[in-house]
Amino acid sequence: MQSVDIEALNQQIYLDSAFVDRLNQETAQVIVGQKHMLNRLLLGLLTKGHVLLEGLPGLAKTLAIKTLSQAIDARFSRIQFTPDLLPADIIGTMIYNPQQNEFTVRKGPVFANFVLADEINRAPAKVQSALLEAMQERQVTIGNQTFSLEEPFLVLATQNPIEQEGTYPLPEAQVDRFMLKVKISYPNKEEEREIIRRVLGSDNFGKVSPVVKPEEILQARQSVRKIYMDEKIERYILDIVFATREPDSYQLGRLKPLISYGGSPRASINLALAAKAQAFLNRRGYVIPEDVRNVCLDVMRHRLGLTYEAEAENITQEDLINKILDTVEVP
Repeated sequence: MQSVDIEALNQQIYLDSAFVDRLNQETAQVIVGQKHMLNRLLLGLLTKGHVLLEGLPGLAKTLAIKTLSQAIDARFSRIQFTPDLLPADIIGTMIYNPQQNEFTVRKGPVFANFVLADEINRAPAKVQSALLEAMQERQVTIGNQTFSLEEPFLVLATQNPIEQEGTYPLPEAQVDRFMLKVKISYPNKEEEREIIRRVLGSDNFGKVSPVVKPEEILQARQSVRKIYMDEKIERYILDIVFATREPDSYQLGRLKPLISYGGSPRASINLALAAKAQAFLNRRGYVIPEDVRNVCLDVMRHRLGLTYEAEAENITQEDLINKILDTVEVP
């Protein structure tokens, strides 16, 4: 690819990413700190990738998702997952109409642009899997009718750490459908002081105005796919993913007993897409290795299986991914 094309691409990306500043300014009125979480929500938005946020209660996971969807002129729905929830409560059901003597479809809350699946691991697997078709095929089947979901469509889920009481671990098949799994940590002292002041200081806390149209998001998604990725970067992504499957081939034999399964082809696809979206957010028309490293933990952490040996030694997915990133040669 010639440098002239890169220059033109840079200018195009610069124009198409103008809405990101408006979005950041609007969400910053409500969300203090948590820049990493907001960046990851934007990555999901730009790549059609569903996002799973994990953290203790009270860390603004729900607030961040709600604020982002309010700042975009789109439909938002929230589903509170509880142990007694049924699949029909999510996707909808057939209702009998005695006047017409026929069944009609009543659509569920999944028919929105942004679906917040709050505390998704508080409900059993059959309810969690009701979201699978919507997440993968972007359609919902009720009875014998299939409905396409309106774009942009994004599932943003929150979950409490598995160690908490009353949680059901998400099935591997469902976790793999989330593009990113983001771990949320506590704010620092300064941020928490600012949070207290904002919450106590205004009755209008939490209210934002729509500053972005859905069409801008759809246009940005097309631009993200046009971002240039060199063959060396593609090879780098494949090396990272293959190192999780065949550690021996990358002088990482010591990791083999710790990994029960590595990243699927979805890991490679999502790593490439997320790296392109990260370049877009940095107003760049091409991907650099730093983009890949930046998104790697959140794309890969839920796609790596740990053996009992790893768990016994308190080794986490993050430890393994960091060792792989330290070892695999950077182009």
